[in-house]
Amino acid sequence: MVSTQSVLAFAAMSLLVIAIPGPSVLFVVGRALAHGRRTALETVLGNMLGSYVLVAAVAWGLGALVQTSAAVFTGVKLAGAAYLVYLGVQAFRHRGAMRLAETAAPADERRGALRTVLDGIVVGATNPKGLVFFAAVLPQWVDHAAGSVPLQMMVLGLVPITIGLITDTLWGLGASAARSWLARSDRRLSLVGGAGSLAMIGLGVTVAATGRSD
Repeated sequence: MVSTQSVLAFAAMSLLVIAIPGPSVLFVVGRALAHGRRTALETVLGNMLGSYVLVAAVAWGLGALVQTSAAVFTGVKLAGAAYLVYLGVQAFRHRGAMRLAETAAPADERRGALRTVLDGIVVGATNPKGLVFFAAVLPQWVDHAAGSVPLQMMVLGLVPITIGLITDTLWGLGASAARSWLARSDRRLSLVGGAGSLAMIGLGVTVAATGRSD
């Protein structure tokens, strides 16, 4: 099994990579500005689950295919970019109804929460930064003499996932706090929601234009 020393070293390197804001952070911030704290936290959860989908893909061999096939990488990247743009457009269209989330019925809240988590899963599973990190870096920390390679990768993958969960939550809480401060008038709230939705659209365009080096 993976040694404690390897886990700690991998955690230190993961923290350095995760500290640089990427698509997941910008997505969480955009959702926080557009919809508020609850949606931001649900997005973080979904994002982390989606990221672990990437870990599983790498652990069970799909990572090698992504590494060697430009077509597969581009397909995943464009799918994620298109979904980000779609979410941004939807948020922009409904920016004037942001207060509805605070007064919705419990059944609607549960349905909205599930949808938000699923959105986060899709974005997390198609994040180019995460895709490259897990496919190129994670396998280097495996000890082939220490047991099952896929199992080691699944365990090691929990390290950046946990770090990302903490840091993305802090980003989401910070952005939603700023939104709450600005939300003293409906007009300003609408403007903030519009800014968050435009940020998601811009992020989608940026991801689409991102090369394999990211």
